[in-house]
Amino acid sequence: MTTPILQATGLVKRYGRVTALAGSDLELLPGEILAVIGDNGAGKSSLIKALSGAVVPDEGEVFLDGSPVSFSTPLDARKAGIETVHQSLAVSPSLDIAANLFLGRELRRKGVLGSVFRMLDRTGMRDEARRQLDALGIMTIQNPGQAVETLSGGQRQAVAVARAAAFGSRVVIMDEPTAALGVRESRAVLDLILQVRDRGLPVILISHNMPHVFEVADRIHIQRLGRRKAVVDPKSISMSDAVAIMTGAMEPPEA
Repeated sequence: MTTPILQATGLVKRYGRVTALAGSDLELLPGEILAVIGDNGAGKSSLIKALSGAVVPDEGEVFLDGSPVSFSTPLDARKAGIETVHQSLAVSPSLDIAANLFLGRELRRKGVLGSVFRMLDRTGMRDEARRQLDALGIMTIQNPGQAVETLSGGQRQAVAVARAAAFGSRVVIMDEPTAALGVRESRAVLDLILQVRDRGLPVILISHNMPHVFEVADRIHIQRLGRRKAVVDPKSISMSDAVAIMTGAMEPPEA
């Protein structure tokens, strides 16, 4: 069997009397887009937070390339090559687009100015930000030096998606990346997800948009009541059946 790039087994996360994850499993295979779907309260966001270091599970294990890993913070996951676009965007409104793209990974100027005086290469960061936004197809943002607080919700989402695409080296996780985007920007994000997959970087996509899921996913992980209910092939199941499994109206087909 192919060793999963990212794997979770038996993840449990409790918040007082509420159990968000009740022994959830997940396997992300090399070079695939794995969509994660589920009703509200199914534990999708908690699962992703556990994989990206935003929360520490109470039980269970996470494996990266077959080796056990433990992420105490999102920085730990980022250092391991896992980039995440959370549903609640982690952007700094007072900073400009380029500064947000390189937040925590700022480029220094060459020579003494960078090594001794620690001066930032703002021109280099803005040029690279422009290239990343162009690659994503975000034409509504013309100036990488523009403050994020002046952007629309969809444009802020685009900045976060561009940052994940630029720095993810092992896995890119996207939690509802098109939820606040217009039709054109959503199309650009879906195209980016396919491009990332095509060059060998696996993607976990969490989405309520079933047409988007069925368009780009190689496999669909169905989450229900805090655990994995089924993993299905979008080519061999209908949207209505996937929703029925998600809501408990139908049992998943036998593998």
